[in-house]
Amino acid sequence: MSADTSQAQSPSKYDRLIAAAQAVPPAPTIVVHPCDESSLRGAVDSAQAGIIRPLLVGPERKIRDTAGRHGLDIAGFELVDVAHSDEAAAKAVELIHAGRGELLMKGSLHTDELMRAVTAKAGGLRTDRRIRHVFVMDVPAYAETIFVTDAAINIFPDLDAKRDIIQNAINLYVEAGFGKSPRVAILSAVETVTSKIPSTIEAAALCKMADRGQITGGILDGPLAFDNAIDVEAARIKGIKSEVAGRAQILVVPDLEAGNMLAKNLAYFAKADGAGIVLGARVPVVLTSRADSARARMASCAVAALYAHARRRRAPTIAA
Repeated sequence: MSADTSQAQSPSKYDRLIAAAQAVPPAPTIVVHPCDESSLRGAVDSAQAGIIRPLLVGPERKIRDTAGRHGLDIAGFELVDVAHSDEAAAKAVELIHAGRGELLMKGSLHTDELMRAVTAKAGGLRTDRRIRHVFVMDVPAYAETIFVTDAAINIFPDLDAKRDIIQNAINLYVEAGFGKSPRVAILSAVETVTSKIPSTIEAAALCKMADRGQITGGILDGPLAFDNAIDVEAARIKGIKSEVAGRAQILVVPDLEAGNMLAKNLAYFAKADGAGIVLGARVPVVLTSRADSARARMASCAVAALYAHARRRRAPTIAA
């Protein structure tokens, strides 16, 4: 059910996610430039919860000063001293290549700085998989944990990119333990196919690709407007009958602008927490924001740790 308020007010969605991550071995995690309270606290809290095992990379004096000012205990953490954020990103990528970590975690540097090192053609962490971003959102007014993709990496994805984005979101949903056969809504402004709105044509094509086995493991429908993707009554009024309408678990947006606005609307208007993760590199990348709650930061680590654990069991060298 899409809006069962008897379930929606429970904080159990992220709690279950964090508990699941605590049940697997902590993931060795390279934390890049954690030089402010929120980023360092996120690493410390996740380590204390048994989700990650951090290796801190950044200016040692800054990191220790931050820990001292805010009462954060980093005595048990390995720390690699570098001069500045660009060097921290480069060193973190080098440490991943050396097998020192299964996750990367963004600290107080800009996302662009970190992703520039991750995606570098020489020495980066690219694989043959497409780099993509997923928000794992706990929306108080919605019974399901909801995925929003892609809201941070792919600006104007074409049809092939959207196919990859959908397949990767399905894989994350299943492998991180959220469930089987997730319901995937491909969003547009309307629920009918029209040449005037290209995203509706792509949505229809993606659904046919799923029918022909080019996308597997999920149940797709689209185009769907946001209301009839997440509200059963809105779908009923529009006469939409599908397994996905009103009950979506993965929301696929037309482009980055739409995804970013949707995620931030959910965060600020609906008071949702959003755990961010980038996949497609050699290891999952935990992306956090200064505005994230402590619970959202821990949930981001939990999603990445569960996914890394699933990959480790499947094949030690498989791409994220």
